[in-house]
Amino acid sequence: MPATPTRPAPTAERRRHDREILALAVPAFGALVAEPLFLMADSAIVGHLGTAQLAGLGIASAALTTAAGIFVFLAYATTAAVARRIGAGDRRAAVQQGIDGIWLALILSAGMVVLTLTLAPQAAQLLGASPTAAPYAVTYLRISALGVPAMLLVLAATGVLRGFQDTRTPLLVAIGGFGANLLLNLGLVYGAGLGVAGSAWGTVIAQNAMAAAYVAVVVRGARREGAGLRPDLAGIKASARAGGPLVVRTLSLRASLLLATAVAAHLGDAEIAAHQITMTIWSFMAFALDAVAIAGQAIIGRYLGAGDLPGTRAATRRMVEWGVGAGVLLGLLMVLARPLYVPLFTDDPSVRGLLSTVLLLAALTQPIGGLVFVLDGVLMGAGDGRFLAWGMLAALLLFTPAVLAVPVLGLGLAGLWWAMNLFMLARAAVLAGRIRTGRWMVTGAVRA
Repeated sequence: MPATPTRPAPTAERRRHDREILALAVPAFGALVAEPLFLMADSAIVGHLGTAQLAGLGIASAALTTAAGIFVFLAYATTAAVARRIGAGDRRAAVQQGIDGIWLALILSAGMVVLTLTLAPQAAQLLGASPTAAPYAVTYLRISALGVPAMLLVLAATGVLRGFQDTRTPLLVAIGGFGANLLLNLGLVYGAGLGVAGSAWGTVIAQNAMAAAYVAVVVRGARREGAGLRPDLAGIKASARAGGPLVVRTLSLRASLLLATAVAAHLGDAEIAAHQITMTIWSFMAFALDAVAIAGQAIIGRYLGAGDLPGTRAATRRMVEWGVGAGVLLGLLMVLARPLYVPLFTDDPSVRGLLSTVLLLAALTQPIGGLVFVLDGVLMGAGDGRFLAWGMLAALLLFTPAVLAVPVLGLGLAGLWWAMNLFMLARAAVLAGRIRTGRWMVTGAVRA
């Protein structure tokens, strides 16, 4: 009688999960950090042209970053769908699923190009561009419209590679893209004397080069697995349906952050300055936590595609331990390193006084954030987008009255960050409750 298969010993299993998580999360972190470096490089180069030019770039970058955030579902939904197919052992269908996501990205980008070209002046005005900064913002936006298809294609193709458990290729492409962007911007802004337009053209060229690299990798994989490259209407519709709830989730999250910024702005100049600095640090810390979430998307999708529920539970538990542990370390780092990074942002005593309190409050959210990011990634990997949409809406509904009460009750910036902590606690409670039910663990190559 054959021996009954047994799962690895707990220690061996933990080590196996650790290797999986690190192999995906570390390169993913590098790629995530490379993204904001594009904007930092552009800002450093354009900043020497003048204040109006830098302000115009800031307005245009805010619009483009918002658009990229809305369409990030192209990466998330594609990762989960492709990883399921990989887990089920159907690599050809996995590639095909990814190609459908890429075609969806190209279709959506056509509308985005038209909107960006047409509504660039209105977008600049809506985001508060001054009369001197507005022309530069419009110039940057209209040229950047030519990079929108590449930007969305990169999102979708990144999802394909993550689904194939490959986060190293996106890291290499991101590093190459950053280097090209830096050199092109220096050459076009100063060498060719194109100013803000040169910065936009440099970024567009770098984005299209990155997209070309991704297309080459995906096409090579499609040929190797015998997958077709033509658009499949049913597959594109399926990709759109999977991504729809994630758009709702992303918009709800963006609304929460914008609401917090609006309240901080009404508290005073020192308060909005301190809030912006705190959010900058908080957002950077989020990249490390989001890297574990990206690993979760790929790993959980693969386990569920293979029908391995014990492996799914074990991987989820280990990623939660990683996320919370990383959050504790990042929270301590945020507090202990204040003397090093606060002087880089401000010399204003009033702003520094506010930061002494709100940075402590932001640090408190890091372990909670670690839990939230990981569980977000796990449920995305499971394709549980509908629940994520409703869960984020519920957290937004709880957060809205709390944050609007801050100026009314005179709670100041500290009160605002207590409201932010409440928002993170609400998200953690909602996500943890869903995980405990087990209803998200739907197995198979396609989530029914």
